[in-house]
Amino acid sequence: MSDAPRQRRAFLGLLPLPERTAVAEALRTETVGGMVLLAAALVALVWANSPWRGLYEQVSHFHFGISALGLDLSVRHWTADGLLTLFFLVAGIELKRELVVGELRTPATAALPVVAALSGMVVPALVYVAMNAAGAGSTHGWAVPMATDIAFALAVLAVLSTHLPAALRAFLLTLAVVDDLGAILVIAVFFTSDLNLPALAGAFAGLIVFYVLQRLRVRGWWWYVPLGVAIWALMYNGGVHATVAGVAMGLILRTTRDKGEDASPGERTAHLLRPVSAGVAVPLFALFAAGVSISAAALGDVLTRPEPLGVALGLVVGKTIGILGGTYLAARFTKARLNPDLAWADVFALAVLAGIGFTVALLIGELAFPDPADAERIKAAVLVGSVTAAGLAALLVKRRNGIYRRLYEEETRDEDADGVPDVYQRRDPQIGSASAPDHSDGH
Repeated sequence: MSDAPRQRRAFLGLLPLPERTAVAEALRTETVGGMVLLAAALVALVWANSPWRGLYEQVSHFHFGISALGLDLSVRHWTADGLLTLFFLVAGIELKRELVVGELRTPATAALPVVAALSGMVVPALVYVAMNAAGAGSTHGWAVPMATDIAFALAVLAVLSTHLPAALRAFLLTLAVVDDLGAILVIAVFFTSDLNLPALAGAFAGLIVFYVLQRLRVRGWWWYVPLGVAIWALMYNGGVHATVAGVAMGLILRTTRDKGEDASPGERTAHLLRPVSAGVAVPLFALFAAGVSISAAALGDVLTRPEPLGVALGLVVGKTIGILGGTYLAARFTKARLNPDLAWADVFALAVLAGIGFTVALLIGELAFPDPADAERIKAAVLVGSVTAAGLAALLVKRRNGIYRRLYEEETRDEDADGVPDVYQRRDPQIGSASAPDHSDGH
């Protein structure tokens, strides 16, 4: 081991190779899923504003399931409570990976993204509360503008054909992952009522069994799939939003590799489920959640009623101020050095892009406003805020895309075609065809 002092890695600098590989794999699927998500949202909007709106409502409210188990749900509820559990399961695995082997594993590297994410949740909520306190509106929707939709944001970048460096994409991913955890905690704590304690006890017992199976290194989907479905059903009947079960199981899954393992259980599960989550679960949720009536009156409500206006401003203004301000203060406090090839304008563009709060914002909006008329206005506000944030971010990112292209080409250039970008071999000539370091003995 070298006695030389360990150099502090620049904020938004070159990622370690294993981290860059993991982030690239995650974002590749999310980007494709984001395009499907955009298509599903557009179909929902067109369908809900067409002469066939009645059919849309019929399909959305069609019930099926097992009544004896308390699972006779509408199509809309199956997508929100069932399919989104897969989304949160993958988010839980990603968070576990970040905590164990990723950017959040040490306080020094975790400080910036965590502070930025927390600020990006708190400030939008404060903007919403301030708007509704001033306008005598309802404060129930304070959590709606808190979360970033990573798939939607990446789809915007894909449409723009940008070349955002891996560090900026990883920072955006970390913000979204921490946001998702914050959102699920908010759902669990603030949108839980009529608890069924025996069902909850059963769900927690199932999670303990899940944990023990992981500790004992038990393998085989036939153990985990029935157990996971049982945990989900018990959590739903327990009065806690069923997506909480997804995050809990994701955090339990082991994300480090034992000696001789090609992939950890978390890696294998995420690899299998991420395409289903990004390409099927989230788009189907969007299809039945984004179908709002777009009219002059509906758009006028967004600008005149305090609740929807608070949501829209929370996404566009609150997210930007929260993430940019939190990042800047954390960088000053930790004496982090911004990558000299980038500028605070790039963090500003990323903060604006994080104002796209589509999927989780729609979910929390439905929970916060049970009345369909109120929910419609909140959904319209989420759409307006997210589209506004996307448009502003597009202008900001495009303005800097020449710099991004140069950095992207530099960090992906592989002239010797050995599968390892040349920039890593210049920094460490020993890096070559050898496999990534093995993270063993962790849980």
